[in-house]
Amino acid sequence: MAKKESFFINRVKSVGYAFKGAYLLLTTEASIQVQFSIGILVTIAGFYFNISTTEWIIQTLVIAIIMALEGVNTAIEEIADFIHPEQHPKIGLIKDLAAGAVFIFAVAAACVGCIIYLPKLLA
Repeated sequence: MAKKESFFINRVKSVGYAFKGAYLLLTTEASIQVQFSIGILVTIAGFYFNISTTEWIIQTLVIAIIMALEGVNTAIEEIADFIHPEQHPKIGLIKDLAAGAVFIFAVAAACVGCIIYLPKLLA
């Protein structure tokens, strides 16, 4: 019987897989690249406008959530294409629903950005 790896070794491997996934998303997926670029721009804006600690927390969470949702959307699309490579109405619906979830949060993220930055731009 093979010796079971330790909890620590398994966690290290899991983190390695997560880094690999994040790297693949950032280097191969245009939607993530766009969101990452927007995240960089609003981070620079945060330093420029000296936003509050609370605004930093909210902005950081919004950037992380939108990028995570984009990653989940990409995973759903990949699974759907793997399961049924040809065009199929149900697969199309599944992909549209996943993209819709990203869109809903993207609209909310834009609203958060406006709440944080419009008063500073108009002052």
